Amino acid sequence: MHLPHVLPFAKSPLYFFTACTAGRARILAAPGPCRVLEEIWRLSAERNGWFVGRFLLMPDHAHFFAMPSAEARARSKWCQLWKSVSSRRLSRDEKLAPPIWQADTFDHILRSAETYAAKWDYVRLNPVRAGLVATADQWPWQGEVHSLAF
Repeated sequence: MHLPHVLPFAKSPLYFFTACTAGRARILAAPGPCRVLEEIWRLSAERNGWFVGRFLLMPDHAHFFAMPSAEARARSKWCQLWKSVSSRRLSRDEKLAPPIWQADTFDHILRSAETYAAKWDYVRLNPVRAGLVATADQWPWQGEVHSLAF
């Protein structure tokens, strides 16, 4: 049985992901981790068929949006892959002790362009709500790897 409210975006869904560090270690909001993750996510489009759009790194978790191509790896396999590659790189380059990530990743499919914009607006304010910066634009650990259109 098909659910009518799922069909419009089922072929190329836009996902919202949250991935937390192991033990909620405060290791992500720094130049090295940001560079490593952005590079892995940039290469992911060509290598795995997953296009990462906007992202924001908090000290102990990452929020990002991603969309698979028709030939993309399965979502669960892709999550395992980018976490594994980033764990090895962060352990080596940043001298961080594994494990880097929690095993699970939270994700859900967005249903409209308005949802995407609203979710991004909410995510961008995380550093402000946490008292890390006064305005969202002051948070340096955010960006956009690929422009994703809903």
